[in-house]
Amino acid sequence: GSGNTNNNNNTNGNNGIHNMNGNNEGGGGGGGEDRGGQGGDMKARGQEEEEKKKVVNGVALPLEVGTQLLCLWRDNMYHPVRIIERKKKQKDSAAEAGGGGEYEYYVHYDKFNRRMDEWVSTDKLDLTSIVRQDDNGKKDEKGRTRNQKRRHDESGHDEHHDHPEFTPGALKEHEEFTKVKNIQFIELGKYEMETWYFSPFPPEYNNCSRLFFCEFDFAFFRTKKQLQRHMKKVKMLHPPGDEIYRNTYKTRQGKDVTLSFFEVDGKKEKIFCQNLCYLAKLFLDHKTLFYDVDLFLFYILCEVDERGCHPVGYFSKEKLSEEGYNLACILMFPSHQRKGYGKLLISFSYELTKKEGKVGTPERPLSDLGAVSYYSYWTYTILNVLKTYKGDCISVRDIADITAIRQQDVISTLQRVDMIQYQKGQHVICAAPELLDRHIKEAGNFRYLVDPCRLIWTPYQLTQEYAR
Repeated sequence: GSGNTNNNNNTNGNNGIHNMNGNNEGGGGGGGEDRGGQGGDMKARGQEEEEKKKVVNGVALPLEVGTQLLCLWRDNMYHPVRIIERKKKQKDSAAEAGGGGEYEYYVHYDKFNRRMDEWVSTDKLDLTSIVRQDDNGKKDEKGRTRNQKRRHDESGHDEHHDHPEFTPGALKEHEEFTKVKNIQFIELGKYEMETWYFSPFPPEYNNCSRLFFCEFDFAFFRTKKQLQRHMKKVKMLHPPGDEIYRNTYKTRQGKDVTLSFFEVDGKKEKIFCQNLCYLAKLFLDHKTLFYDVDLFLFYILCEVDERGCHPVGYFSKEKLSEEGYNLACILMFPSHQRKGYGKLLISFSYELTKKEGKVGTPERPLSDLGAVSYYSYWTYTILNVLKTYKGDCISVRDIADITAIRQQDVISTLQRVDMIQYQKGQHVICAAPELLDRHIKEAGNFRYLVDPCRLIWTPYQLTQEYAR
């Protein structure tokens, strides 16, 4: 995912993720952000402290929130974590665990992105590695002792660096409200996906760890039986809106795959777009949700087969962007990542910009995964222009006009690959052929690129209703 998040109710900065108004149709969609139901059925802290603590290996259980120790991760190695929250296990699980293991702990891995946060049982925690307070027992504003803070600083991890769009105070509020994933898994079509982040679903979904989504309208349900009943009523086996592109490509395995794009107007298909935003927030950390989807267009990428058009990712853009943004939010569903589809989404956004006769850029800041895809696309596209250009000389403006990539992005990309110098008050491009070939190869494989001849689309025209 990529894009920008403002921590106020500014529609222009919401980056395509928008909070939902009060509709509740089709099993999902509607309801504002609920910030009170995070972490499942957690007992009040005072009641927990009254319970008798058990001692295991000299450690009193349950462990306190804020405790730092080592935890066994999926790579079978122990990594430093901090306990974010805790909750009692279900009765059957607790009975099996016995002893002091009836609690589960939500942990954050110090050197990992928040998408790796998870619930773990006591047997995955190394109780002998608990970080003790220093002699003075003094803690900083984040509850860390002096030794903990030194180790944290030495690790080089800056929490604010992950969210430069937030002030420190806003970042602390954001992390508090979204610290625990409320939905652990979703099922979309034939795929099961483990979620990454918190999403403010309506209150009735607070205690639901798994949601079932209809892949054609993104309605969501608590049980598979509810979804199956809904699917019997679904007649339209593709996203609502206009299909504006379809092409057949070869996969890495040499098989044919047909891909299509649908343009969906947030004003005309409000419930569909709201449900999509709920789903997208589960995989995008640097977003806040606002009420209005009306001002956005959504472009849904689908795999097409005899059963219908199955969404695999999307991007959104403002109908009118004063800042010249050609993309607000981008997400490739985890079940379809590492296929090259993300670069196709980016390529498609620039093809639309070319049709508009403009240059564009995505909203900032870019997420870590979004930045990698964009830098790769910019490098591949710009250097191929330099390689195939037949004229005697080419300027940064020429490259921007050909590619629809904003001049600042052209300059930063050329600087990143050491192909531009600033001499006598102007930028000079220095591109040796062997250097071009090397960096184009390093940019990766672009199996799916947009064929402009197959794009049937006219730019959105603002009506008098929006003008007013």
